[in-house]
Amino acid sequence: MQAVREITVWDHSYQPNHQYLLDGNKMVAYIPGNGTVAQYFKTPIVIDKKGRKFAEVTPSPFTKVLVDNRIKVAGSKGAVYLVDLDTKTCNCSGFSFRKTCRHIEMAAAQ
Repeated sequence: MQAVREITVWDHSYQPNHQYLLDGNKMVAYIPGNGTVAQYFKTPIVIDKKGRKFAEVTPSPFTKVLVDNRIKVAGSKGAVYLVDLDTKTCNCSGFSFRKTCRHIEMAAAQ
C-alpha cells in the first residue's frame, strides 16, 4: 500500500487535490482536499492516473489497518505478482486486459 498526495496543477481553481491510499492502480481510501479524516471503500476503486501527478506521503496519514490476504506468485520472467483468490484478481498486465491469467491458477494450486 502506498500513500500519495495528488500534485496535479489544474486549469481551474475549484478542483481540489486529495490524498490517496493506493494498492497498485486501485484506490483503497482517500482524504478529501486539506481534510484529515480518511474515507475507506468497501471495494477498491480503479484510479486513472493518466495526466495526473502524485507524490508519496510519509508517514502515511492512513491509520486503519487493512488485511492483505493476497498471495505472491512468481512470474515466468522473475516478476512477483499479487493474487487475491477471494476476488480472483491479479496485478499483472495480462489480467488487466483479459480479466484472467495463469497466476490465479498457480495461486489456487498452492
